[in-house]
Amino acid sequence: MDSSSPKKIKPACLSKVSRKEAEKAVEILIRWAGDDPEREGLRDTPKRVINAYEEFFSGYKESAEKYLSKTFEDVQGYEDMVMLKDIPFNSHCEHHMVPITGIAHIAYIPVKKVVGISKLARTVEIFARRLQTQETMTQQISTAIDSSMKPKGVAVHIKAIHQCMTTRGVEKPNVSTITSSFLGEFKTDINLQKRFLSYISD
Repeated sequence: MDSSSPKKIKPACLSKVSRKEAEKAVEILIRWAGDDPEREGLRDTPKRVINAYEEFFSGYKESAEKYLSKTFEDVQGYEDMVMLKDIPFNSHCEHHMVPITGIAHIAYIPVKKVVGISKLARTVEIFARRLQTQETMTQQISTAIDSSMKPKGVAVHIKAIHQCMTTRGVEKPNVSTITSSFLGEFKTDINLQKRFLSYISD
């Protein structure tokens, strides 16, 4: 082996952090904020926060491809749009770790096989339960569906409110952010895009 070849070193940020270490970090933040983590109301807060974080960021432990691989081929020749509308989600901004709350709409055009509709909702959930930017999440969802199912096209449209903008900084409530991703026929066929968007507005 060439001694000059770079060695693969696991980034320190990916090393396992114990639950005790995580709870201690929350305790430190409480002290930093100016309160006493030993007072009655806060004594169990580090444990509660870590329990909540396990739910908020459970998407790191799941694979969208695993769910999307469970398809059905008995579709009687159906080859038109399949759409899931108004999928609610909660995520967290990777810049400030505050909530992002929104609605996702997904559509795809199957090629001989379809996936259970719950699996599409699960795909949104998996990527939402990670530290995110809305732009990245939108693309991750469309790419996962496209690479797993190889459909004729995929469309993803997300509308969300970011607390990093509504409750801090410029503090502008009720401002929505909209992102879209179109792949395959949804990208090349403008009429198909319009049809997808018209279903959203219905």
